[in-house]
Parts: sequence; C-alpha cells; structure tokens
Amino acid sequence: MRVTFVQPKLGWDILRGATEIRMGAQLVRREHVELVTIYEIGKLLSSSLDIDRTFRVALNVLGIHVGLNRTMIVLAQDDGALRLHSSLGLTNEQIRRGQWTRGEGVVGRVYARGVAIVVPDIADEPQVLDRTGAFGGNGEKNALIAVPIRTHDETLGVLVGQRLVGERSRLNDDLRMLTMVAGLMGQALVLNRNVSEEHARLRDETRRLQKEVRSRYAIDNVVGVSARMQEVFAEVHQAAPSRSTVLIRGESGTGKEAIARALHYLSPRKNAPFITVNCAALSESLLESEIFGHEKGAFTGATSERKGRFELANGGTLFLDEIGDISPGFQAKLLRILQEREFERVGGTRPIKVDVRLVCATNRNLEKMIQRGEFRADLYYRINVVSIFLPPLRDRREDIPPLVNHFVERFNKDNQRKLRVTNDAMKVLMNCYWPGNVRELENCIERTATMTRGDSVSALSFPCQSNRCLTQMLHHIDKDDAVAPAAATTVASVPVPPLPRYTPPADIGSAPPAVEGPIRVGPVATLPAMPDRQYASGDAPNGERERLIWALEQCGWVQAKAARLLRVTPRQLAYALQKHSIEVRKF
Repeated sequence: MRVTFVQPKLGWDILRGATEIRMGAQLVRREHVELVTIYEIGKLLSSSLDIDRTFRVALNVLGIHVGLNRTMIVLAQDDGALRLHSSLGLTNEQIRRGQWTRGEGVVGRVYARGVAIVVPDIADEPQVLDRTGAFGGNGEKNALIAVPIRTHDETLGVLVGQRLVGERSRLNDDLRMLTMVAGLMGQALVLNRNVSEEHARLRDETRRLQKEVRSRYAIDNVVGVSARMQEVFAEVHQAAPSRSTVLIRGESGTGKEAIARALHYLSPRKNAPFITVNCAALSESLLESEIFGHEKGAFTGATSERKGRFELANGGTLFLDEIGDISPGFQAKLLRILQEREFERVGGTRPIKVDVRLVCATNRNLEKMIQRGEFRADLYYRINVVSIFLPPLRDRREDIPPLVNHFVERFNKDNQRKLRVTNDAMKVLMNCYWPGNVRELENCIERTATMTRGDSVSALSFPCQSNRCLTQMLHHIDKDDAVAPAAATTVASVPVPPLPRYTPPADIGSAPPAVEGPIRVGPVATLPAMPDRQYASGDAPNGERERLIWALEQCGWVQAKAARLLRVTPRQLAYALQKHSIEVRKF
C-alpha cells in the first residue's frame, strides 16, 4: 500500500541530535518536541481500531518529529514467528523479507527477553542480522534502537528505529522516546485484540443462536433454508399452540399439506387425530356426507349411521384442502360449524358439538373469486384468521440444492443406489422455472435418477437439455390465479388416450373442411367433423395423424391452440406428435 507522508502544519526543522529544535524563528527544546510527539501519537492510536493505518501514521510522526530515517514494527504471530507489520523508509521487497524467530538477532533477543537494546554502530554489531537489507550501509555510521512492545505481562512485538549518528546525537533520549511510544502501541494492540476477540465471540454467539433458532423452528417434513421459508417456519411455530383457524395459501406443489401436518404435530393436539379432506375431489352431496356424516336412511344406500370427518377429528385437527373449489351451496353449510362449532348430520336433527382445530388450504386467489361472486365473503372472513403464505420455488431458489440432495438421498435409500448430482446438473435445476414447484422438482429428480445409468446425474441427463421437457409449455401460466389441481394432475400423470375419432358427414369430400369464424375454446367447444384422406394403393390410412396435422394447420401450428381445439392436454398432444413423427413447423 502506498503511503503519503504529510509534513505537519508548523513545519518542524529537525536538527539531528540537537538539544533544541528550531520552529520558525524560535528554538524549542527537545523535551517539548517529545511531549508533542507523544501527544500526537497517543491521539492517533486512540482515534481508530485500525492498527494497520494508525501504526503507519505513528511511524510517520516519529520520522518527522524525532528524525529517525528508518523505523519498523515487528509483531509476534500465532505460529510464534516474528513478522514485519509496519515500516517507514523500506521498500516492498524489503518488507517481504522481514521475518525472524524468537531469540534470533537483535529483534529476536529483544522480543525474547523483553529488554531494549541500543546498538551505537550497526556495522560493528554482528547480532544485527538485517533480514530486510534496509538498515546500515551507505558508508555512514548508523545507530539502532530496538524496544519491546509490552503489556503488563507479555511482549507483543518490537519497535525498531535507526538514525544517523552525529556529534550531538543523544541515543538515550531516542531510547526514552521509543519506549514511551512502544507503551502506547502495546495498549493499542491489547485494545484491538480485546475488541477482535469480543467481535469473534459475538459472531460465534450469533451463529449459535441462528443455528438454535433454525433447529427450533425447523420442520421435520419440510426442507427449507431460505429466509422466506424460515419466516414460514417461525409463523408455524407461533400459530401451532393456539386453536385459531389457519388458512395456508400457495401454488400447487409448494407443500401446503406438509405445513398443515406440522401445525398439528406442533400443537397440544398432536396425540389426537389429523383428518384430511380434499374438497376438490368430491361432489357437493358426497362432500357434505363425508364432512358431516349421515344418519341411517338419510338417502338411498345409507344403510347405517356414519360419522363425518368433523366427528372423527374431534379433539384434533381437520385439514380442508382446496377449500377454494367448494360449491357456493356447500360454502353456506360451512358457516355455522365454523362459527358455533356444531353441526347436524345429513338426515339428522340433533346438533353435535365438536372441538376441532380447522386448517384450510387453497391455491386459488380468493379475493378475486369474491369479486366475481364465486366465493362467499363471510366464509372468507371465518377461515382467514391466520394466513400463512408459502412462496413458490422459483422465488426461493436457495432451497433447491438442499431439496435436491434430500430427494437424491431418499432415492438412493429406496433403490440401493449411490447417485450424486454434479455441479452442472445443479445449475440446470437452479435455472428452471418450476411451475409445479417442489412436487415437480421431486418428480423430475426421481424420473432422471431412474433413467440414469451411471452413478452421477449430469446436465445431459435431464429431458429439458434435449428439448423433451413438456412442462416447459406451462411456463406461461399466470400464477396470480393458479391452475386448478385437477388440471395439473391431468397434465402430469394421466396416460395419453388415443385422440377422438370423428365420423365424416356424407356431404364432405376428401379435403378437411374450412372452419368459418374464430375457433371457440372452452367446455362447450366442439371439434368439426372431418374425413380421413384417401391414400394410394398399398398405404394404410392413419386418421389420427391426419387429424393432428389438420388441427395444427387450423391453429397456425401453435400446439397449445391445437390441443384446445382437439380437447386434449398439451402434453397429450406432444406425445401424439412424437408418436406419429410429426415435425412442428416454426414461423
């Protein structure tokens, strides 16, 4: 580091070795100069804890006020060696050579014995090793003063100064001066060491507390190290002991059911039942019977009395998954039990009181559904007591590596494998959009690990690297109002059925009909009837391939539109295109 030496404002004129120093037109006694020097150095050392800077400036003050042409500070290291810390008048190469051992040369002896040494002539003293190559020489007589930098019970280093010896030199005064400066430097070193140790202790204590908090707020069945997941864990631990209704919100695949189970097992109800109901999987009539139960003879097939999920969860927790998908009629039936904690079975008249902690979850935007009249506001107010939001995986990418390691370890344990994920494969996973969140990541790892033949999963092992990842088509989905879980399940796991075959009307020729007007998309959309094209002799007709090509031509070769026109999912369409070796045109 380059140091700029600045002359003091008063402009001291140094008379080397003189008892008086001229300041302007006045002569100032050396004792006064020493007092000013000690004051300036003391003020410097107490102004900052950065000893690298303050020691360099202190040596600069010594050189200007006292007339030492070379000075250096040697400090003891943790390994016992003595290394040059700060210097004045030395080059970078000389500084790099400044190393001694305990008891070696004048510097080592001063450190080992804790006693100052004054060498009147460096050239006549063989104990001066001059490891740096900066002291002595130039054909002039140079004196060396080395004083220990001490505290009350130990030696921390050595302060070394050199001056040209003249007729009026007073080495005793230099020795006294350097001894006082070394005492101030020793105090600065002790203060710096104490502050550093305290800082290290506080840093270790902070890390210990953070680790303790993470372990305390960790959830066994949920992996998450990001700050947002730590906030979720803290909210779970905060809400678990109470009996307040909790609404867990997040996209499909973020782990809402795992958080619901954590709320139950961290609560005083952990020894009571945890009952789960998927509201999207049942019709309104079946859902009412499942949740409230029914009396014998309440409807056709009700041959016996049956308890509902509320009764089965008495004393425990009832988890209503996908509550945003229940019908408006059933929403009204939930209001009383959420408010009064009592209900009547289907076909019954006797009210039944239960002590149930209710936890709900949804991947829908309930606020927008209320605006559209699809969800009751009064039900929303009753279930939205404590809200816990689960962030999507793309917003907490630092959780991807621990999740990947967790899934790979579980796969290895279940399949007696020793797979590992390479760094380039981890980069691919970190850059994925993950529309299906943790569930999609888990399926991707399991699929790739199953198809990997070696012991390592590389970047080329993933289908997306060969343009075979069909979930890339889902990356455009607007997550403000997330996709219904049924649709996501259809895309992810349902096998591809054959495309529907249509019977052509008699009045249509061999060419596919033209569709007039825009293509209607939705539940009421119908695919126009179309014929199979005529094939030459010896060619087997393939109506499914022709329907695929016709749909792509009608939609400008946009696969998503063609899938809607054929009333199949994009993934089914992609499989069919691959099956029939149809190359999609790109414009």
